[in-house]
Order: sequence, then structure tokens, then C-alpha cells
Amino acid sequence: MKPLTVMLVAAEASGDDRGAGLARALKAWLGEGVRFVGVGGARMAAEGVQSPFDIAELSILGLWEGLLAYPRVVRRADQTAALAVRERPDVVVLIDSWGFTLRVAQRLRKAMPGLPLIKYVGPQVWATRPGRAKTLAGAVDHLLSIHAFDAPFFEAAGLPVSFVGNAALTLDFSKADPGRLRQRIGAAADEPILLVMPGSRPGEIARVLPAFEAAVNILKAQRPGLRVVVPAAPTVADVVKSQVAGWPHRATVLEGEAAKLDAMKAATVALACSGTVTTELALAGVPMVVGYRLGPLTHAILKRLIRTKYITLFNIAAQAFIAPELVQDDCNGPNLARELALRLDDPALRARQVAAQNAALDKMGRGGPDPSEAAAGAVLDILKTRAGG
Repeated sequence: MKPLTVMLVAAEASGDDRGAGLARALKAWLGEGVRFVGVGGARMAAEGVQSPFDIAELSILGLWEGLLAYPRVVRRADQTAALAVRERPDVVVLIDSWGFTLRVAQRLRKAMPGLPLIKYVGPQVWATRPGRAKTLAGAVDHLLSIHAFDAPFFEAAGLPVSFVGNAALTLDFSKADPGRLRQRIGAAADEPILLVMPGSRPGEIARVLPAFEAAVNILKAQRPGLRVVVPAAPTVADVVKSQVAGWPHRATVLEGEAAKLDAMKAATVALACSGTVTTELALAGVPMVVGYRLGPLTHAILKRLIRTKYITLFNIAAQAFIAPELVQDDCNGPNLARELALRLDDPALRARQVAAQNAALDKMGRGGPDPSEAAAGAVLDILKTRAGG
């Protein structure tokens, strides 16, 4: 019997992680009865998805950067659609990365009209640009949502939605060893550790890391014994290592998932670029300060479009600034250092923030079914429905 051919398409580190989880779950359901094709990163490659190009070049941040990268995005979307035409998948799952996956969906609609298209992670229409719900409804057949509050926005546009949960809420810290991290960097049990998480996109590194470095310099001048650890996402590891090597104060750059989890459990406080990592840090019980910067043009436009005052998911869930968010011009060395110093110096403040983060995580659905398994089940249910049972 011919195996089910599933095409998975992801263009960023978080999507690569979700795609790998979905592939593992489908293999657990179907065993040898499934094969994978598509576009992804190292994690998806480990599960059998051999990407025809490096997705790092599609990790784009900002309107200006997007305009400059447009020819490349179009070329890679064409290449991805051609891969589908060649491999004839039974279903395509397009993971996050709004601009790129939308273009792929539009091309597949024309080239293979009957091919089931599933979007995994919808655009945040509850925060900005609600018209994207209608656009997505015209491009795909079904949405797998990671937020329980997504469905009404997309269903109103005529797009069926299955809530599968957020994989970030199921991150497994059972094998993480904070002592192993401390031993690796030569830190005593009582020495404070600052975890610096500068993002997974080249644009984030370019805009955010200089401000993070400035904050580290201020804190290290005040606290020579402060240990600084910088886990680097695979998509930006080389550039992070290169830039951190030039810092005046020593910092340890880590690569790999196991080392990152060790560091999260060992950290006293974290300085994080807005993104999935803030949820992961909250799960690890780390109080944090969130920083983010966009290009001036992008920021000016988004200020008029954004409908929520929060950018961090657990802050959105709580409708409160549990973690301080320093955005754009406010994301600078002195401001970041001030907020971090407050938490380094006050154990009670750290404890209150961790408690509030935990309450918000519960609101977000922590403890629910495994999202990868739920997504795999939803994909198979969609295919059964289309096949008439």
C-alpha cells in the first residue's frame, strides 16, 4: 500500500520545531505508512524532511527587510511549489511564517487545486490586521490553531479551525540539569546567572543584540561576578558567536537544545527577545525582561495597526505587564539593565513574577494534550473527512 505523503513547510526556527513534532507524531500514528517531503530546518531534517534550501534566508524581520528579500522569497516559494508538483503529496501543512507560506499556498492552489492545504499557526489577527483572516480563508482549507481564542476570528471568515494547543507549553525540562550548566561555566551554586536570549532571526540579532550587549556591559561593571550565558538558536548561531566574541565582558555561548534547557533551569534572570522563548522561560520558572526592536518604518506602521498593548503571550493572557516589555527606543542598555538589576537584587520580586507567570501559563492551557499529537490527529481527521470517512 502506498504510504501517505505529507509535505511540511516551515521557514523559521519555531516552525522547524513544530514541524519536527508533527512529523514524529504522524510517524507514531502511521509508522512506515507515511513519508515526508518539504522545507524546514535541522529538526525537521532529523525526522526525514529534506529541505531543498536553507531556511535561514527566509527568517525576515521588518517591512524594509521584507521588501529587499521579496525576490528571494518569491523564488523560494516557486521552488517549494515545484517540489509539491514533483512529489505529489496527499496533504500540505504550512507552518507559521505568514508571508512565505501564504505565497506557497497561493501557488499550490493554482498548480494543484484539489490538494488539501492546512495552515498550522494562524496570524495574530486579534492583535493586528484582522483582514488576514479572510485572506487565509481564501488560501487554505483548514487552520490548526495554537491559541484557544483564535477560532472566532477565522471561523467568521469561513475557515474551519481546530485548536491543537501550543507546543511551547509542553517543553520537557525533566532532563535539564542546572548543576551541569554551572559546572560547565565554572559558576558556584550561589553565583547569579543572566541568560541572554537575542532571538532566532538575523534581523532580530542585528536590532536587539547591541542593546542587550549594552545592558550586559552595565550590569557586569556593577557586578563583576555575574555570569552571562547566551544560548544561540541554530538559525543564527554563527553570527551570535561572532558578535559575542567581541564583547568586552566574557559571556558563554551555548548551542544545542539540551544546553539551552540546562541554562534556563539554572538562570537567575533572563533578558529575552520577544517570541516563543518567553513562554519557554516562563515554563522554566525564570523571571525575565523582554526587549524588542523593529526597523523605524515597520514600527511606525505597526503602531497604527496593533490592537493590543502587550507583545508577550503570557502578558496578553494576563492582560498585565507581568514581565516588563521594553520596545523600540525603550529597548536600550540603561533601561534593560535597570529592570534586570531590580530582579537580580530582589528575590521576592523574582518570586512574585514567577508566580504571576505561572498563573498566566495556566490560562494559556498548560497541562493540556500534547499539541503535536493533537495536530497529527487533526491532519488525519481532515483527510478522512475529505475522503468521505
